[in-house]
Amino acid sequence: MNPIAIRLLNQQLAAPQFSDPAEVIGHLGAMQAQEYRLMRWAVEMRTKKPSAKAFNKAFDSDEIVRLHLMRGTWQLVVKEDYWWMLDLCAPKAITVTKGWMHSNKIDIPDEEYLKIRKILAQTAADKRSVTKEDFVQALTEKDITMDDHRLSYHIRMGEFTGTLCSGDLQPMKATYALAENKVGPRKTIDRDEALMRLAKKYFQSRQPATLEDFVWWSGLGINDCRKGIELLGDYLHLEKWKRREFYLTDDCRTRGFRKGQYLLIPPYDEYLIGYKSRDIVLPAEHRHHAHNNSGIFQPIIAHDGVICGNWSPFKEDCQVSFFEGNFDAEDVQEAWQIYLKFKQK
Repeated sequence: MNPIAIRLLNQQLAAPQFSDPAEVIGHLGAMQAQEYRLMRWAVEMRTKKPSAKAFNKAFDSDEIVRLHLMRGTWQLVVKEDYWWMLDLCAPKAITVTKGWMHSNKIDIPDEEYLKIRKILAQTAADKRSVTKEDFVQALTEKDITMDDHRLSYHIRMGEFTGTLCSGDLQPMKATYALAENKVGPRKTIDRDEALMRLAKKYFQSRQPATLEDFVWWSGLGINDCRKGIELLGDYLHLEKWKRREFYLTDDCRTRGFRKGQYLLIPPYDEYLIGYKSRDIVLPAEHRHHAHNNSGIFQPIIAHDGVICGNWSPFKEDCQVSFFEGNFDAEDVQEAWQIYLKFKQK
């Protein structure tokens, strides 16, 4: 088994199969979207012809939704998966978020949640897309003031309850919409069906991966993750590699990888953040170049799937630094030109 090549293929980072950005997100189930500007590249670099405009169109036509979801962090999902993923993942995300609030000594009573959520919902219902500043103004008109941190938690809880989700795409600033207007009325499915769907999306797109990887990524309890795997039956099988057990699907992609490929990967990308253990592609001694212990991820370069350097997405010219191998900026020019075309198209 070549786990690096298999991950590149099934994550659509090598020989991508899709042209539409929503297809990519639907395949991966959910994609980390912490960096608002670069989430576009994270999706489009997995398409046949990367295009910023194609992502913008899919986002503003409501095919793609951004919200706080797994582990209480920003995610991209497709509209069709929004409600069942929210029902499955939000309870655990709420618990995680309330833990953060407690550590920051923020306590919000239930009466306040209900009162503020009603105002946020009405503000979002009045327009297709609103900003945090619009929420501040609406609260001010009702003689309510609060610091930005507290308001952020109110907005996040509004997302967890299915009240708010992303509005239209702006260059630098997140916007919000009434979820029912953007996604449609709430739809529910059986919990076992949801667990099975989530497990299938995870392993089909991130294989080979371990149970621990799935638990980390989903934010769910280990028993729920085990159940999702069990419900897939013979669709999954185990293979051992370096004394670890990895799950693969019976329709796993294994052909299409070519050596010599460089990838300019954005921060918080699923290539790293989709796994608890990242040592397969990131040597332990270089981990600090990719992310710190506080969960801050950096833009990285991969050569044949192995993380070997860093790059600067917002510079006019190609600026790179390598910590592994004998590479220089000329080696990544082809990848840099693809990135530049993506921004222009």
